Amino acid sequence: MNTSTFRALRSRNFRLYFTGQALSLLGTWMQKTAVSWVIYAQTNSKFMLGLSVFATMFPAAAFSLVGGGVADRYNRYRVLLTTQVLSMVQAALLTLLVFGRPGAVWGILGLSVVLGIINGFDVPARQSLVHELVEDKQDLPNALALNSSMVNLSKLIGPAVAGLAIEALGATTCFALNTLSFVAVIGSLLAIKRPAYVAKPHAKNILGELKEGFQYVRTTPDIRYIILMLAAVSLMVLPFTTLMPVYAKDIFHGTATTFGLIDSSIGLGAFIGALYLASRPPGTNLHRILATNTLIFGAGLILFSHTPWYPLALAFIAVGAFGMMSQITISNTLLQTTADPAMRGRVISFYVLAYTGMVPLGSLLVGVAAQHIGVQNTVLVQGVLALGLGALHWRSLHQQPTVRTELPAQANSTQGLALSS
Repeated sequence: MNTSTFRALRSRNFRLYFTGQALSLLGTWMQKTAVSWVIYAQTNSKFMLGLSVFATMFPAAAFSLVGGGVADRYNRYRVLLTTQVLSMVQAALLTLLVFGRPGAVWGILGLSVVLGIINGFDVPARQSLVHELVEDKQDLPNALALNSSMVNLSKLIGPAVAGLAIEALGATTCFALNTLSFVAVIGSLLAIKRPAYVAKPHAKNILGELKEGFQYVRTTPDIRYIILMLAAVSLMVLPFTTLMPVYAKDIFHGTATTFGLIDSSIGLGAFIGALYLASRPPGTNLHRILATNTLIFGAGLILFSHTPWYPLALAFIAVGAFGMMSQITISNTLLQTTADPAMRGRVISFYVLAYTGMVPLGSLLVGVAAQHIGVQNTVLVQGVLALGLGALHWRSLHQQPTVRTELPAQANSTQGLALSS
């Protein structure tokens, strides 16, 4: 296994973590798919679809900066274990709610808010813990690449399985299976053997450190540009996924399986995009790839928006998702390789905020826009906006000297793509 692409699994702790997370993430995406389907089936409202995304992601964004401080100040392992137990309780309550009252839309949204708050503490702890689980630090890039593949494969498989489960057994089954999936990740965490935790003193409080990080981002043009562009694409384009249940039910006159396959096609395109980025050699110009893939993202959405033939639409949305992957991974890589090491953690926290804060707001805007101009026209406009952002990237390329940035494997850590496990 020394020369294998799975070499990080030599570390016992990481192997346990990876196995538990792989099983649990399947449940996560099944629950996410089922929530969207139930909300739209009960309300037939595009706005409510956007609200369901907002309910989970905005609290995660609001609490992520505090969560990052907690992960730095306290035992990350215990923080992660606590958030996983709380997430399991949330999934169990959701199962009982939908089983007893299938139309309890506001109850589902309320529990989604609870999950979002939990995720605000879970994501920073989970991402920062991986470094401690790998025994040979030379295997760390491989571990992060494996983690990325795990996230994208679960996004590929989970929605398709959820669609079949909803049709055959009902949405409650998806929530129940997600509850059970936490047994795997909690069991794997309990089996991990780690040295005794030693608390470290901190000279500043969390608020002071966040203020210092904000000033650094504001006064560093390259970093400010990357974060602002990510925020723009997260607000205006990435929320296209909110409307996929409408495409499945109203445009293609399908069922939950139709929706699951659309979501899986997005996962497939994102997975191929992650593999493409991982295969780029050192010295690759990431700014150029980001500009090109933003244009591909926009073209894929435009082609998908009004395509009447379902199989071709799946192909187009996969192409769009291929370009979409760069928005998250390359932005992350450029920030990590540009930021001062002393500021890296706080810069990444603002990166997470730019994604998880703007996507839920954009989901609300997309829901409102779809009510007024139609679902297909809304996605078409999003594709055009993506082309515009791609053009801005190309303009930026020609206004500054070409900078070649190495793409480390940790670029594939898809932060924010899976906000629960």
